Amino acid sequence: MKKFMKLNTMIVLFVCIVVLSSLLITDLLISRSTSERIEQERQEKAQTISRTVADSPIVVEGLSNEERAGDIQEYTNEVQNLTEVMYVVVMDMNGIRKSHPNPDRIGESFVGGDEDRVLNGEESISISEGTLGDSLRAFTPVFATDGEQIGAVAVGISLESIALTLSESHRNILIGTIFGLLVGVIGAIILARYIKGKLFGLEPEAISQLLEERSTMLQSVHEGIVAVDKHSTITLVNKSALRIFKKAGLTEEPIGMNIKDYMYSSKLERVLQTGESEHDEEQSINGVTILVNREPLVVNQEIVGAISTFRDMTEVNQLAKQLTGIRTYAEALRAQSHEFMNRLHVIFGMVQMEAYDELLEFIRKLVDNKNHDVEKVAKNIKDPVLAGLLMGKLSYAREEGVDLQVICESTISESPNSDMNHELITIMGNLIDNAIEALSHSDEKKVKVRLKEEEHKLFITLADSGPGIKEENLDAIFTKGFSTKGPNRGVGLYLVKQSVEKLNGELNINTSSEGSTFDINVQLNQEEGIIDD
Repeated sequence: MKKFMKLNTMIVLFVCIVVLSSLLITDLLISRSTSERIEQERQEKAQTISRTVADSPIVVEGLSNEERAGDIQEYTNEVQNLTEVMYVVVMDMNGIRKSHPNPDRIGESFVGGDEDRVLNGEESISISEGTLGDSLRAFTPVFATDGEQIGAVAVGISLESIALTLSESHRNILIGTIFGLLVGVIGAIILARYIKGKLFGLEPEAISQLLEERSTMLQSVHEGIVAVDKHSTITLVNKSALRIFKKAGLTEEPIGMNIKDYMYSSKLERVLQTGESEHDEEQSINGVTILVNREPLVVNQEIVGAISTFRDMTEVNQLAKQLTGIRTYAEALRAQSHEFMNRLHVIFGMVQMEAYDELLEFIRKLVDNKNHDVEKVAKNIKDPVLAGLLMGKLSYAREEGVDLQVICESTISESPNSDMNHELITIMGNLIDNAIEALSHSDEKKVKVRLKEEEHKLFITLADSGPGIKEENLDAIFTKGFSTKGPNRGVGLYLVKQSVEKLNGELNINTSSEGSTFDINVQLNQEEGIIDD
């Protein structure tokens, strides 16, 4: 497994390299410019002193008058002490010294071999070795009052002193470099810790792995996912969402667009403002209905965005149809099995008692009633699924001790499409279940279901002999989650209302202390399928 450098180490190392490289380059540039500047200053200083000495009346007089030559030594010593140069030497036109830091050297020839130019009347600057060692020399000719050259002045500055000055300057630069590097390292450590904290202590390779896993996960889920930042700009859309958007006719690239501009019906902006979650809401996108959940994204108690997950309602409805069919079939089998076992117990008891005449009469009535129920439902209801549902409910009602009557005032034709079939099952199944449950504490337990098809409409009337619905609850019974029977209830009538609306139907309720009546009519001629909101 490849081993990666830690983020802290990487940042500190990188910052140190950058700072060190910058400081070294700066050091080289500054050292070079400083060296040149110091050398230039020393040259200018030596030249200025030599010119000053050459113009001095004491030097001119001393070179012109041999009797005054001794004044030159005294004057140059004073200048040398004041200016802190290595030496100030005055020579005549023969190169014979008239002054020197070492008085024993006076009267001797100037040493160095670089004095020829100045004795020919030219100023010059050179580096040469003399009796006092290596020095930087500035030469200036001395002229008498009549303009005739009578000698020259040589001012020397020790190269060793120049080197010491350069060394001191370089040392200061080096101290600054070390200090800068130290500050850079401390800053790098603080920066690394800050970044590591912002990244929740994760290393770059861990972040990369998490990003790849997150991307793969988001793209693989069947639900559509859309995320926006706090400015409502779309930052994430997975493949399932793009598929649903394409189905709705939205073919533009959504990333970077404002959610309102891309999908006007979105309510993610409301989630950003309120910070409240929204669950299982229906939303229409250009006629495509989706089931949506919305959640705010909160970081450090601040809303930084919102995310929406959704599924195509067509897929949800198909799943619901399958579940509804299986549940209806299972309930019918359970009810019939239970009813059949009860009757077997009765038959077994009569056989043991040898009450054969009564047994014969019981079986005859049983066969007649069963045949009557089957014949009545099968004859008038041509839709096999709806007929199966009602036969199952008849068995369930007998098991619960409820007298359920199904009255068909006309022949009920088969549903034109499976979507409508699903909605009719939802309406009938929930209404009958609610009615049977409402009679659990009633003395008289009767439920009547009347069906009538007329002018491409199906009229459904369900009446029960229960205690009725309280007037203050009439407006709330179709609200999802509302129930007077305890928690985790209140879905049946909500689904009934949804299905009636999808079939462009009407629903009315009449209720009293003697029972409730539901009157429903729905359209049967929706050949193109159910119309969503």
